[in-house]
Amino acid sequence: MRGIGRIGRMRHKADASAFRVRVGGHTVEVSHPDKVLFPDDGITKRDLAEYYRRIAPKILPFLKDRPLSLQRFPDGIGWGFYEKKAPDYFPKWFERVRVKVKEGGSQQQLMCNNAASLVYLADQACITPHPWLSRKGRLDYPDRMIFDLDPPGDDFAPARAAAHVLRDVLEKAGLRPFVMSTGSRGVHVVTSLPGNERYDDVRARARELAEQAAAREPSDLTVEPRKDARKGRTFVDYLRNAYGQTSVPPYAVRARKGAPVAVPLRWTELDSPGLTARSYNIKNVFGRLKSVTNPWSAFAGRARSL
Repeated sequence: MRGIGRIGRMRHKADASAFRVRVGGHTVEVSHPDKVLFPDDGITKRDLAEYYRRIAPKILPFLKDRPLSLQRFPDGIGWGFYEKKAPDYFPKWFERVRVKVKEGGSQQQLMCNNAASLVYLADQACITPHPWLSRKGRLDYPDRMIFDLDPPGDDFAPARAAAHVLRDVLEKAGLRPFVMSTGSRGVHVVTSLPGNERYDDVRARARELAEQAAAREPSDLTVEPRKDARKGRTFVDYLRNAYGQTSVPPYAVRARKGAPVAVPLRWTELDSPGLTARSYNIKNVFGRLKSVTNPWSAFAGRARSL
């Protein structure tokens, strides 16, 4: 990607340790770069900014032109918050889009369309940007459908098994599912859509497909949203398929020990010994990118109508 530069030291009166990043035609200052965001690992804001600078060509296709919800951790991953409305102090070059809100009216939200924006978000201690399932200009029409397979505990095996069941259901429905480890506990199964159907229709179809998967393995899978009613079963979560809902994009960092990263997988990789939802992190993911062809390279071209 053109214009992706390196981080260089800058000294000035306000913050002698600050860094500037010349990237994508913009200069982004990373203040307090030595602030530790992941205390168990010593991973700093500078490390986060450098990661997002390097990973920009991979993650930006999944963020471009989509409203964002920012998951920010100003003092590290011990405590954070979500921010949807675009802050007034963000630079003018940071792209925005106006969206309707359920309370009535509208608000501006940010979009992350270039590497400079990614680095700026890292400076704001945004560890995970969460994009919408639809794009600017077509906000009522999602172009992807997502299922979050959330196992009852930290064991990855139930999520793996659920993904295979759901894959079969989706393929029999004529869709082309892709799988991703989330960097948290489970996996996402995602399919690309042409973006010509409204959220209500997509969500209704997603529920039907989730129910079909749960009906195949009723002792292991459920579509019950209440945790106390799941009874140890893996939740096939279709609820994200709604206006204003977001998902974790490929290659985003998660606010967990070790700075794990959401990573697209080949379906054959899902059964690899030792694989977990947190197998990849900001330190080892680049080694993977050198040795493994992008499993989601055909994602946009596999769009199928519901």
